[in-house]
Amino acid sequence: MFKKKIKLSPIMMFIILTFITIILSGVLHLFNVQSEYTTVNKVTNELVNNVIEVKNIFSGTGIKHIVTTAVSGFVNFAPLGALIIILIGIGILEKTGFMKSFFTVLTRNSKRYTITFILVLISLMFSILGDIGFVIMLPIGALLFKYGRRNPLGGIIASFASLSFGYGINLFLSANDSSLLDITLNAARLLDINYNISLFFSVFIMIVALIVVSLVFTNVTEKRIMPKLSRVEGEEEVVITNKELRGLVVGIGLGIAYILLIIYMIIPGLPLSGTLLDKSGTIYIDMLFGPNSLFNKGFIFIVTLLFVIVGLGYGLITKSIKNNNDIAESLGTSLDGIGNILVLLFFASLFINVFEESNIGLVIVGGFAKIISSLNFTGIWLILIVFIFVAIANLFTPSSIVKWNMLSGSVVPLFMNASISPEFAQLIFVAGDSVTKGLTPLFAYFVIYIAFMEKYNKSDDTVTLFGSMKYMAPYAAYITVIWFALIISFYLLGIPIGIGSFPGVIYGA
Repeated sequence: MFKKKIKLSPIMMFIILTFITIILSGVLHLFNVQSEYTTVNKVTNELVNNVIEVKNIFSGTGIKHIVTTAVSGFVNFAPLGALIIILIGIGILEKTGFMKSFFTVLTRNSKRYTITFILVLISLMFSILGDIGFVIMLPIGALLFKYGRRNPLGGIIASFASLSFGYGINLFLSANDSSLLDITLNAARLLDINYNISLFFSVFIMIVALIVVSLVFTNVTEKRIMPKLSRVEGEEEVVITNKELRGLVVGIGLGIAYILLIIYMIIPGLPLSGTLLDKSGTIYIDMLFGPNSLFNKGFIFIVTLLFVIVGLGYGLITKSIKNNNDIAESLGTSLDGIGNILVLLFFASLFINVFEESNIGLVIVGGFAKIISSLNFTGIWLILIVFIFVAIANLFTPSSIVKWNMLSGSVVPLFMNASISPEFAQLIFVAGDSVTKGLTPLFAYFVIYIAFMEKYNKSDDTVTLFGSMKYMAPYAAYITVIWFALIISFYLLGIPIGIGSFPGVIYGA
């Protein structure tokens, strides 16, 4: 007789990974594993040598850190608060019936391929808002497929793949891109003190990437992912009444009015406008997403309030909301059964906390920086090696700003000496950084993907950590090919990657 294969739940996998990290840190520390790398001093514009070593978590000090930070790490875990707040808004949209009516109307006379393409495209463009997109687009993707009489897991998978692997595909400079650009300029000015980069330095290649990736990811979802998921087409088609159509008109109308008000409040220079901006920012993107920006700090609340307004408008017209008790019940409906998700978030936050404290990921990145600084390659081989190193490093240190701060001091001067522009070096970094983003459990929002997979899983198959990664594998393979093909094509042709920016550069000290 064959024994049934045991499938470990994501919670158990995070517990096991935490213990492995603790033991591994002790072994690596015993062998004095460390790495050296250089960073650029922002004040003096000089290279600074740094040494980082693996911390021993398998020690009294390490255990003390785990015990004293387990709760605070969970409370401050970035996805936690955002997930709970956004679920309140999603709950009222779903409970009142708005989601059911809206997505039924949207999908009733539309081809499935078209719906998937729209979801992928919006998810890709949502990356300009950073990590917030993961807690907004994943539940929307699930409900879009659910009310389109398809398996909601397909919407979750397509949304997460687009958000994570399309992390760097931005037509406009995001807050993350702005921070990376500052680091790039600091490194470039080691060789050319007057070097400058346009804010739209990569817009041309990004337009091409957005179109190609949208088409390819849609095809992957329809041809590779959906056939593997259980079919739900047999469900009865929903009939939308005239009352529900009026509710949609009112709800959407209120939503549009609210959005216009928010837009007015992020436009500087108009009467009583700019309230939500960070006035200390020097460029608009920093005003919009700066540390003191109310728009940035409160974006999840802003979106949740939008959902509440739309849901209430629809519910009052359709009479699905009759009194204040209905409102209270609607606000909490999406939080039903959230206990398992909270446990998952706790152990995921614990694993990430322990791994980051061990410095294992940073030592790996530092080691790659040292190797890159000693390379004698130029041209395509140099591009390929850096691309691969960044992709591997991202598995262990998902933060792009941390990685680029450690790598730029080696990568940018090396590329400039090989007649490759600093902005093209940043583009290669962003590309390599994105192709493995959806494959690492160290990425905090990967656990949100797992959580929604569990929430909407209706099949007998258990949602597992590595099983969820398998769904991401084809997307990762295609995005790697796409990015490398685009980078090499623009490099060999020498055509501009954006306004005033080319793959090549001739700098003057």
